[in-house]
Amino acid sequence: MSEVTYYVALPFVATCNGILPGEAVECFNPNSAVMRAKAYSHKPGYVGALAFSRTGDPATGDFRDAKIICSFGKVPNDLSKL
Repeated sequence: MSEVTYYVALPFVATCNGILPGEAVECFNPNSAVMRAKAYSHKPGYVGALAFSRTGDPATGDFRDAKIICSFGKVPNDLSKL
């Protein structure tokens, strides 16, 4: 199978344990991921959001590191654990 690129909007919420990710949403293209992330960052209950892409082969599970398209509001400094 060939490689595919997924576009994702990921909101963040503030908790007593810090800023944690909410539920990621797959989007059709990079523009829709940016628009969704921006909307999340203004929605009550969320403190920020990221739009990112990830490319790889779903058949093998081999994916490259995510590429941040943009961020809005407050997001964790260390994204390596996501």
